[in-house]
Amino acid sequence: LTDSLLDGAASFLNLLAVHYALRPADDDHRYGHGKAEALSGMAQALFIGVSGVLIAFQAVQRIQNPEPLGAPLLGMIVMVVSIALTLALLTLQSRVIKGTGSAAIRADSLHYRSDLLLNASILVALTLAYFGWQQLDAYFGLGIAIYILWSAFQIARETVSVLMDEELPSDVSTHMLELACNVPGVLGAHDLRTRISGNHWFVQLHLELPGELTLSVAHTLCDQAADAIHAQYPKAEVLVHADPQEVVKQARA
Repeated sequence: LTDSLLDGAASFLNLLAVHYALRPADDDHRYGHGKAEALSGMAQALFIGVSGVLIAFQAVQRIQNPEPLGAPLLGMIVMVVSIALTLALLTLQSRVIKGTGSAAIRADSLHYRSDLLLNASILVALTLAYFGWQQLDAYFGLGIAIYILWSAFQIARETVSVLMDEELPSDVSTHMLELACNVPGVLGAHDLRTRISGNHWFVQLHLELPGELTLSVAHTLCDQAADAIHAQYPKAEVLVHADPQEVVKQARA
């Protein structure tokens, strides 16, 4: 019961974080509220990590002080029902993650995936105990604790990269520069900067344009470059600055 209440509380806090992250930008948060998801993901990673430590501690205790499992048949029935419900929830979360890429929901999914693995290991242990093989649940629990801790570390690393405004992968950045340079009239592109906030990508870059272009034409080329990037990466909000090629050459000299 305590574990279920903790799961429910964690998911409810996650829901609040996702709801807040989806709020549009305002005067105080001009880039939106997307990083609330990363903060929630970090909290989930800590919660999951503590759970992994507790599971490992209990597993070691059971290995050192073995005790027979009671009522294995009833426990098997309960575990089957629990596994079925958790699988249904994970399936729904997987669809949401594919559609949104939400870090908070991904962390919550890891939480329930850990529960699923733990329940599955208990089911296997209870089945073996029913046939006379006792104490294997502790070893299953220890292995799952290691998996949980590793997964929590992965989630924490991902959320830290968002909070610290880590750049998008280099292949994505290179492709964005290529898309901008492929716009007719653009002579080059440089100083691309990217970061992630929630399900939004913020992209900034400089275009190299002929110095004799009118402001109107330069503005149009900037819009075309931004549209080309956005067409390939719908999550991207692109801000383009126009540089006369002569100025760029002088800066590089």
